[in-house]
Amino acid sequence: MDKEKMQMNFIRRLPIPEKIKEEFPISDEVAAVKAARDEEIRKVFTGESDKFILIIGPCSADSEEPVMEYIHRLRKVQDKVADRIIIIPRIYTNKPRTTGKGYKGMLHQPDPEKDPDLLEGLIAIRRLHTRALTECGFSCADEMLYPENHRYLSDLLGYVAVGARSVEDQIHRLTASGIGIPCGMKNPTSGDISVMLNSIEAAQSRQMFVYRGWEVKTNGNPLAHAILRGRVNQDGVTFPNYHFEDLDRLYERYSEKGLQNMACIVDTNHSNSGKRYLQQIRIAKEVLHSRSHNDHIRRMVKGLMIESYLEDGAQKIGDGVFGKSITDPCLGWEKSEQLIYEIAEQV
Repeated sequence: MDKEKMQMNFIRRLPIPEKIKEEFPISDEVAAVKAARDEEIRKVFTGESDKFILIIGPCSADSEEPVMEYIHRLRKVQDKVADRIIIIPRIYTNKPRTTGKGYKGMLHQPDPEKDPDLLEGLIAIRRLHTRALTECGFSCADEMLYPENHRYLSDLLGYVAVGARSVEDQIHRLTASGIGIPCGMKNPTSGDISVMLNSIEAAQSRQMFVYRGWEVKTNGNPLAHAILRGRVNQDGVTFPNYHFEDLDRLYERYSEKGLQNMACIVDTNHSNSGKRYLQQIRIAKEVLHSRSHNDHIRRMVKGLMIESYLEDGAQKIGDGVFGKSITDPCLGWEKSEQLIYEIAEQV
């Protein structure tokens, strides 16, 4: 026991998800808005709707007020393109770190300039997602970096992504099988498409496992699907996987698997852009061009993921520019708004 204490210091017991939901609930009216939106999004992934999904927002939701300013602006744009596009804002409250060091997102640090506080973080991320749904009617996207934390937000989220470093992990795959909303499985950093497709198969299958101290059984998630985000070779050089040939190859491999509801979201940043954020505009247009020239690709590619915020680029923590990313650089608002309208014209 003394050895365990030396290795891990148990600070305090955190409230279970049910307790947090009771303390910070949503109304029946807001829940009904969420349910209607879930159905609208679901129909895109099943092929019942031809609308295009646009998952767009900051690399990391680092502060409530600039994120909500961004969400309110998105709401006005959504109303103008609602006949063609379903916007799912990115409110990513967990930030994966390759070395385990640095800013890990709002869950860890609700104030990036202060020490981590996980209890305050749980409250902060629930409050932010609740505000987006209540004030703007947006159920948003978040990354499932920590599967055991999903239930703190499960009544609020409209979309979940499993990242490139998590997609091979068993508990991520099994938890995804019990989620009732679309769950995007990214290709791993190596770019191995078979790993991603195996993850989708696992997420679409019935599973039984231990979750938060419970023995649970899932029905499988038929809305689990692919996200292409590019790859990195052994020397750290990035390579894209959004070109026509990549999409065509994915369609063939996907078809061979015989999975439900074939679908792909293309991430326009990360290794697809080499984190050159302005390239997202060109990449988005190229993907749309590929869709327009091939029916298989058009049916498979359901949407795009774009990193966007109020201001272009990125800043260091403490620089204090309102609405500018403190993690990966993002497209600023003016460029983002124009791009959304251009996407609407092409789809």
